[in-house]
Amino acid sequence: MGSLKSSMKPATKTKTAGQSQDDVVYCHIFDAILEQRLPPATKLSEEALAEIFGVSRTIIRRALLRLSLEQVVVIRPNRGAMVASPTVDEARQIIKAREVMELAITELAAENATKAQIDECRKLVAKENKAFEQGDYGSGLRLSGEFHIKLAEMAENAPLLAFQRSLVSQTSLLIAQYETSNHSNCSQDEHSALLNAIESGDKEKALALMQEHLDHIRSKLNLDGRTASSDLHVVFSNVLKNR
Repeated sequence: MGSLKSSMKPATKTKTAGQSQDDVVYCHIFDAILEQRLPPATKLSEEALAEIFGVSRTIIRRALLRLSLEQVVVIRPNRGAMVASPTVDEARQIIKAREVMELAITELAAENATKAQIDECRKLVAKENKAFEQGDYGSGLRLSGEFHIKLAEMAENAPLLAFQRSLVSQTSLLIAQYETSNHSNCSQDEHSALLNAIESGDKEKALALMQEHLDHIRSKLNLDGRTASSDLHVVFSNVLKNR
C-alpha cells in the first residue's frame, strides 16, 4: 500500500473555466487514476491534496466522495481515503461486468451511431495512437478509456453510459495492478476496426470484434497484485506549477 510520501468523462474530464473547484479537483484525480499516475491502494490525504490544489479540505472531501461513488476510491471510517485496490475475485467480477456492458453498448452503437460521433471517435483513436507511439502510456490508456466512453454515448442509453464510466475507471485500476504485458498495446487497430463495423451497421462483426478486444484485455492480466508507487506532490506537479 502506498503512503503520503511514497504513493500517489468518462473519458478525460476536461477542465473548463466554468467549473467549480469541486469539479476541477475531481477531474484531476480521476484523470490521474485513468492514466495510472495514482496506483491502487494509494492513500489520498485530504491535507496533502488541499495543499496541492489550494482549496479547503471540505472541497477535497466532496471530490473524494464523488470518486467513491464511482468505486475508484474507497473511504474508510477514521482512516481516510485511498485509491481502490480490487482483489482477484473483484477483478474477475469487474471484467465480467465490463464484458456484458461493452457488448450491449456495441449492439446499440451499431444501431444509433451518427457520422459526427464516428468522426469524433476516429480523431480520438488518432490521438491514442500518437500517445502510444510517443511512449506516453498513461495518456494512451486514458484516451483508450475515453474511446469506450464515446461508444457508450453512441448507444443513446443513459444508464449504460453511467455504468460504463465507472467500469472504465475500475478497469484502469485492474490494468495498473495486474497487467504483465510491459505496457504493450494492441487496441489501436482494434478500435479502428470496431469503428468501421459500427459505421457500416454490421452488428455481428462489431460484437465479434468487441469480444476479441475484451479477450485481449483479459489475457494481459496475471492477477498477482503488484503495484507501483508515487508521491501526491509529484503526481500533481502540474497543478502546483500553475498555482
